[in-house]
Amino acid sequence: MNQNSFLIIHGLGGSGADHWQTWLAHELEQGNHHVCYPAFSHFDSPNKKVWLEELSASMKAIPENNNLTVITHSLGCILWLHYTCSQNKQIAKRVILVAPSSPSIILSEAKSFYPVPLVENHLKRTAEEILFVHSSNDPYCSIDDTKNYINLGHPSITIPNAGHINPKSGHGKWPWILDLCLKKEKISLYA
Repeated sequence: MNQNSFLIIHGLGGSGADHWQTWLAHELEQGNHHVCYPAFSHFDSPNKKVWLEELSASMKAIPENNNLTVITHSLGCILWLHYTCSQNKQIAKRVILVAPSSPSIILSEAKSFYPVPLVENHLKRTAEEILFVHSSNDPYCSIDDTKNYINLGHPSITIPNAGHINPKSGHGKWPWILDLCLKKEKISLYA
């Protein structure tokens, strides 16, 4: 029987002890799940090439026969989009992209991540289930900018007034994301 593995990918600035990603990693580990939660280097001024190399190394630590769920946040979503460009097979069962940064406003600290590869097929060929999670008032991605992701044709949820879905907006302990990660039915049905 296949086990469940979870890969949690942080964004610009990392995810500190009070971030929902850190809480999620702890909760999943408590449930005896395999969790990979890498800390990428120079997270305040990241380099896409370096982060892609570090992500590739992290992927090698995940058993191939496991059902992999990837949970990304902010710039981590954009990192995953870049990573999928070089993949030609399914590498994850599920991918949950939370609060992706705007693809049209270049973050000066992360210039190497732009332009964002907005190609539906890259995600589709690498994961069975894909879900975008947006906020109606994300300071890093306006509602208009979320259309760039929604137009990729994958299921999407917009949470009202959730800010950047980080500790500043009250997302430290976030049971909803844990429930979503552990759902047995397709996440698109949960959206």
